[in-house]
Amino acid sequence: MSIKNHVPQHVPSGENNPADLVSEPISHNIETILEFYKREEEKVSGSQRLVEVVSDFIGRPIFLGLIFVFVVLWILVNVWAHQLNLPQFDPPPFFWLVGVVGLAALLMTIVVLIKQNRLALFEEQRAHLELQLHLLTEQKTTKLIHLIEELRHDLPMVKDRHDPEAEALKQATDPQQMLDAMDEMREAGGQAKPAGRLDASSLPTQIGE
Repeated sequence: MSIKNHVPQHVPSGENNPADLVSEPISHNIETILEFYKREEEKVSGSQRLVEVVSDFIGRPIFLGLIFVFVVLWILVNVWAHQLNLPQFDPPPFFWLVGVVGLAALLMTIVVLIKQNRLALFEEQRAHLELQLHLLTEQKTTKLIHLIEELRHDLPMVKDRHDPEAEALKQATDPQQMLDAMDEMREAGGQAKPAGRLDASSLPTQIGE
């Protein structure tokens, strides 16, 4: 699937299309994201799609207006029937109306919950993917710092010096240690500092200071 295939065809020639302005890596990332969403949409069953269509309709302002019109008409029909000496199918205080509205509210709640559960599962999967990518990026960054520090020590034309910030950044981040530190800070009301970490205020503002 190409991003350029999704660009509207009515754009005049000679003008820059947004898809033509992005670089190849960015275009590839966009295609990957679109494929991810498309793959997740293909997993949705027919019954789930029907429920979500109903849920989308319920969330529109027009549905609120329909409910209001329905309740008003229900009450007016029963009031007019009483004034015309006709049988009332739901005389005041409108027990049947209360039951219908309560049942509708229950069904709408279930419909919304079904959609929210699927979206929550989707968000959990995406958050897990982002976490894996962040951890992988951190590992790559740590490795690059190691390689740069080795070059700095080995190259004779580069002045060797002690860089405490680089030494701190060379330490690979332990996710479990970070979670433990966060729990400790939360229990201490945010006053505790993670052990083995440098204070950000003590670090130089620029590398090389």
